[in-house]
Amino acid sequence: MTGLSAEQKAFYAEHGYVHVEGLLTPAEAADYRARLHALAERQGETDATWESVKGGTSIQHSHDIHFRDAAFTRLLVDERITGLARDAIGGPNVQLHHNKMFIKPPEKGSPFPMHQDYPYFPHRDHSMIAMILHFDDAPVERGCLCVYPGTHKLGPLPAVGSDHHLPEDEYPIAGATPIPARAGDAIVTHYLLVHGSGVNVSDQPRTTLLIQMRDPADLPLNDKHTSRGQGMMLAGIDPGAKWQGFAWEERAV
Repeated sequence: MTGLSAEQKAFYAEHGYVHVEGLLTPAEAADYRARLHALAERQGETDATWESVKGGTSIQHSHDIHFRDAAFTRLLVDERITGLARDAIGGPNVQLHHNKMFIKPPEKGSPFPMHQDYPYFPHRDHSMIAMILHFDDAPVERGCLCVYPGTHKLGPLPAVGSDHHLPEDEYPIAGATPIPARAGDAIVTHYLLVHGSGVNVSDQPRTTLLIQMRDPADLPLNDKHTSRGQGMMLAGIDPGAKWQGFAWEERAV
């Protein structure tokens, strides 16, 4: 598979997400899972639980995984990944914004309140997408992704709190559509889609890699949420790229 089918493109345009089953083989998913758990073991405890839901749960994370393990550098430019991204973005050029792992531990894996990605890194043309690669099965009880289909058409919505979630009375997680997934599946979402996930109450972890990508011609509206490796071209070219000089010259200034 190197892209979305006509039916998948239509579904994505209408609903703001698409679930692609079996993008990676079970063996590949198992290998990436083992690599992320080994990385988590090396770096020690972390917790990315949002302020609005802190208390009794936790979630391990790490940004810029391709700087930690070369297998993920290769994965970022895998044509199965870039093919889906091109079709979702709607153009030949795909640029990395950032990537990060999430490991929801058993029985107490933190939820994510319903939100849009827009407040964290707003862009002029709204080309930003997210791709969630599943390295474990993610049924509802493991805190799978939940969405409000079609909300990407509403534009940016007013967010609340330091973590920019949406009002729970308007977008309760109980009213969202769960998307159970299997190891090897990918879910692509528009960054304006309202989405979140529940607590992992199972006896197994939920392991994923999140990749945020954009059209390089789409301008960010602020410089928040920058990351190492941001701007790396995963497919095509950056038509607006200019000569940046030498890194050692920048350090000397």
